[in-house]
Amino acid sequence: MGKMNTAVVEQVIEGMSRAAKQVGCALIGGETAEMPDSYPPGEYDLAGFIVGAVERKKQLDPRRVRPGDVLLALPSSGLHTNGYSLARKLIFGVARLKADTYVAEVRNKIGAELLQPHRAYWPMLKNILARGWVSSMAHITGGGITGNLPRALPRNVQAVVELGSWPVLPIFQYLAKLGNIDREELLQTFNLGVGMILVVPAKFVSRVESELKRRREKFYVIGRIERAAHGKPPVTFTGRLSQ
Repeated sequence: MGKMNTAVVEQVIEGMSRAAKQVGCALIGGETAEMPDSYPPGEYDLAGFIVGAVERKKQLDPRRVRPGDVLLALPSSGLHTNGYSLARKLIFGVARLKADTYVAEVRNKIGAELLQPHRAYWPMLKNILARGWVSSMAHITGGGITGNLPRALPRNVQAVVELGSWPVLPIFQYLAKLGNIDREELLQTFNLGVGMILVVPAKFVSRVESELKRRREKFYVIGRIERAAHGKPPVTFTGRLSQ
């Protein structure tokens, strides 16, 4: 920030500490910098990162994925961390909205909707992973399902994703309408309401579902794993996106 504001710094650290505690992390350090020529009064930048470690014997291995495995999706809370360049262009450039403009289609002020916090999936996945009920999983970030799910699969299989098997969040429907975006671009740019995909062997599906229900977490069965077909991409889509 341009000039140290103790009250603001205290609020930032308190928020970070609270968020870290919720997901079982520790806030182990940080630093501040005063840069009066770079930041005007009242503005600041905040950057952070998470470091994790996993024992080699506990690593997920895409080679364990088999035809017949089920694709189980955990919902996102919004854009998470991807697609903002396009979203900003459409909302502030094309529609010329202000951050505090209320948009009926998303039932929220557009600025608040864009700043929906990224969900933390570790608390709900910790027990599931510890029991070995998941073969592989994909965090749906930049590139959407199209770009991220293939990284969780071996070459001898393909994922068949059933569009319409989960609700597309209103913000994505609004952006699609605003920019007249086709299905392929939507799937390659946004998460469309899917934040994490678990690849679950059929024999463990009921256990994973029971654990998520116990934690009162929403989930959707969105597809399956099949043997790779010659000439087909690692992820294929059937059906239509829900409205």
